[in-house]
Amino acid sequence: MKTDELYLHRAATAQTRPASSWLARSTRIAGPFAPLVQMLLIGLVLLSGFRLAMLAWQWERVHATGAVLDIIVQGVRADLILLGYCLAIPLLAAPLLAYRRTARLWQRFTLGWTMLALIFILFMEVASPQFIMQYDVRPNRLFIEYLNNPREVFSTLWHGFRTAVMLGCAVTVLVGVALVRLLKSASASMPMWPGRRMLLAWPVLCLLVFMQIRSTTGHRPANPAMFALTGDAMVNSLVINSAWSVLDAMRSMDNEAKSSDIYGDFPRAKVFAEVKAAPWLRDYQFANPEQPTRHYQSAAVTRAKPLNLVIVLQESLGATFVESLGGLAVTPELEKLKGEGWWFEQLYATGTRSVRGIEAVVAGYAPTPARSTVKLSLSQQNFYTLAAGLGDQGYHTEFVYGGEAHFDNMRSFFTGNGFQKIVDIGDMKPKFVASWGASDEDLFDKSLERLNTLHAANKPFFSLIFTSSNHEPFEFPDGKIALHDGDKQTVNNAVKYADYALGKFIRAAKQQAYWKDTVFLIVADHDNRVYGDSLVPIKKFHIPGLILGADIEPRRIATIASQIDLAPTLLSLLGVSSTHPMIGRDLAKDSTTPGRALIQFNDYFAYLEGTSATVLRPGQSPLAGRYDAASGHFSPGSGSPTQAQVDKAMAHVILPSILYREQRYRPR
Repeated sequence: MKTDELYLHRAATAQTRPASSWLARSTRIAGPFAPLVQMLLIGLVLLSGFRLAMLAWQWERVHATGAVLDIIVQGVRADLILLGYCLAIPLLAAPLLAYRRTARLWQRFTLGWTMLALIFILFMEVASPQFIMQYDVRPNRLFIEYLNNPREVFSTLWHGFRTAVMLGCAVTVLVGVALVRLLKSASASMPMWPGRRMLLAWPVLCLLVFMQIRSTTGHRPANPAMFALTGDAMVNSLVINSAWSVLDAMRSMDNEAKSSDIYGDFPRAKVFAEVKAAPWLRDYQFANPEQPTRHYQSAAVTRAKPLNLVIVLQESLGATFVESLGGLAVTPELEKLKGEGWWFEQLYATGTRSVRGIEAVVAGYAPTPARSTVKLSLSQQNFYTLAAGLGDQGYHTEFVYGGEAHFDNMRSFFTGNGFQKIVDIGDMKPKFVASWGASDEDLFDKSLERLNTLHAANKPFFSLIFTSSNHEPFEFPDGKIALHDGDKQTVNNAVKYADYALGKFIRAAKQQAYWKDTVFLIVADHDNRVYGDSLVPIKKFHIPGLILGADIEPRRIATIASQIDLAPTLLSLLGVSSTHPMIGRDLAKDSTTPGRALIQFNDYFAYLEGTSATVLRPGQSPLAGRYDAASGHFSPGSGSPTQAQVDKAMAHVILPSILYREQRYRPR
């Protein structure tokens, strides 16, 4: 017999056998569409099983929401949407392939497609628990972004999560093999329908799958935002599945330049008016319509010559690890230094990634739901940074990093926007190398060498130093600190080592001739892990900040401040008057007026002002809440925020999107 005739003979023979399972029954009933039905049924079992397991794992937080049944029911709905997308492509191909004369080709195509789809779904679910443990949310855009740097990521996974990785791979392979065998066995006996019957059934199936994907009769089709059922962002992420979460993130990244539009429409003119109405901006002159936020800032401090600037950007150093800010006592060196300069008591990060901290601290740029501008195409050149501004003032500017500077696109962004020299691990002779590069001691040793070289050149300089020892898998040299935890490779021990290296660096810098002419900023990029049972865990955005050196007098900055306020403040303290597009606050001129913080957490944007927080949510109405800084507790209210509060929040999240999209955040 020919191949297709042999296949049809086997299929016909199989129809006479008694049904041995639900899979075999579905095969006979669904005919040529049996593989699609099987994918739907197996997919529902897999996704529901993993969701129930994760609900049990996170039961305390899930139960606290009082929405367990809704989570399960809406979870099935979300799973049907994902599986509907998986069904769409083979279903659209059916009129071309699902005939008796092309039975073997149809069988191979549908078998291959269903296997790939189910293994992808399985892999994403297996990967979810470890991701949730790190980021307190299902895999999302961060999962995709990290894949752009495979060397660092795989090194981190191997050294810090080896058991979890091996177990996850083993589960994926074992279950995947079982699925392949199951589908192959069922597919071999798939009966084919006459062409007319198949073509009559096809439009009905297309309509059903379309309804399955749309999942609502409302004006807009269902989307992940519709499944935010509770005030706990992590629990909300359990409602949908990880495959849909990642695929939706990929889709949104394609349209990220206009990402702030997810919060609704807001008049363009009102955006600029609201932002410029801030007390620290309303007296400035904004004379250039091409750059609506560009203004001249006169330095609050007059100097005979401008000072040097050194920014130490500390990896993952949240208030969680600073005792005087309500955290653990694992930063004794920072605690000693806080009385020597300006100590920020209510400073908040703008996001949860290093690149978000970089854009805020180095460029004074406000956050959006999109990726950081460090990674976006339109900001790789002619985008304002302190390096670009100070370079125009005659400064030498450089970036020093213990890892490979290409990570997270930093080298491209920095070299294109004012940094004249990049120093990374390739320029060092480190004594200890971890997954993410040279130890902080090696980094600071190189930085001290570079600072002496820059000082000898007799011109002002700006050096950005970015640490990495406090990063998974928390590797650092032995014998340097008294361990806080019994096991060495823990976040608390890594923070304590990073603090030890920082203290050693500052003590050495104080002995150098440039100390009296240099302003130092020590600040975190973000906290180690941003998690919590509130919609926006504001407490986990609280970070330490300290300005010292030169003639800086001790001061406590008690008002709420954002990372975007640091750059304008530093320019004033350096004695540098300049024209720039930053909207941050110069705290050297006024540090007592109530401030505000801008916080981007996944797709939620929070505008924190005093004890009130306005939260913008995609596809939903804004939410008002109260934040108690002393306890770190954020309580979403039952009512809506005032229109004035909504206007402030909307203006501040839409503005950076406009400035990026229209390339209006330029140094000159």
